[in-house]
Amino acid sequence: MTKRDPYDVLGVARGASDDDIKKAYRKLARQHHPDRNPGDKTAETKFKEVQEAYDIVGDPEKRKKFDQFGHAAFDPNMAGGWGGAGSGGNYQFDFGDLGGGGGIEDLFGGLFGGGRKRRARNANIPGQDISAEIFVPFKTAALGGEIEVALTQPTRQQLSIRIPPGLSDGDKLRLAGKGMPAPSKNGKPGDLIVTTRIEPHPFFTRKGVDLHLEAPISVSEAILGATLEVPTLEGRATVGVPPGTSSGQKLRLRGKGVPQRTGERGDLYIQVKVMVPKSVDDASKKLIEQFGVHNPSDPRQSLGWFR
Repeated sequence: MTKRDPYDVLGVARGASDDDIKKAYRKLARQHHPDRNPGDKTAETKFKEVQEAYDIVGDPEKRKKFDQFGHAAFDPNMAGGWGGAGSGGNYQFDFGDLGGGGGIEDLFGGLFGGGRKRRARNANIPGQDISAEIFVPFKTAALGGEIEVALTQPTRQQLSIRIPPGLSDGDKLRLAGKGMPAPSKNGKPGDLIVTTRIEPHPFFTRKGVDLHLEAPISVSEAILGATLEVPTLEGRATVGVPPGTSSGQKLRLRGKGVPQRTGERGDLYIQVKVMVPKSVDDASKKLIEQFGVHNPSDPRQSLGWFR
């Protein structure tokens, strides 16, 4: 285990909230993740260091022990490593930790013929489940697919994980048999429980099963109407802009959102944003003035500001 202060590794103060610690961890884990830095040993080392730091201060009990004893809390040769030592050598020892948690009966079982019973109980003990956090590309989370993931803690393994369509941020996936090995020959290995974090998209945002996109349009397109070509998760599509469209108005493409388990799909909402040119030539100014004369209007009149 690294001897660096886990707070320093994550770049947070000792009094940081759990949310601040989690945000710092996610940012650094994403930055140094092996998938984003293939072959970069420095990034791999930093990623491991970040994982180890979060393993301490991201767990309320471990954080409490670290704040009290420092790294000695996890050193089996120190008092803190015995999970409850205070000042003056008043140690607390849990007999349940002996021999895989069998208790005092297992401790003295060999003297009273209990050894065979304990071995029988341990014969099919499964391995421990382990947890990990992975980052999933926005499109893969929406449409499904497979991603390659390199895990370093607590076991080093390269995995291909199938992502179901419609995955949401924070969803958990269980990979059977990818956890810790069983302590006994006939026991089954534990499972890997993966918490998913969806990476942001450069122009799509997601709200439930619907996608949202902002599309800039010109003044003439807003006044006269137009046919826009817009991106979707699966390629290009066209949407009609009605004449007289104002900035902020939303258009909808049905069935171009995120797939649902029922087989249906969400929609894609396109919010138009009228872009006014910063400068125009003199001829255009005269045309705009004439437009104002022939089409008088006060868009603020209906707001009732001064009633």
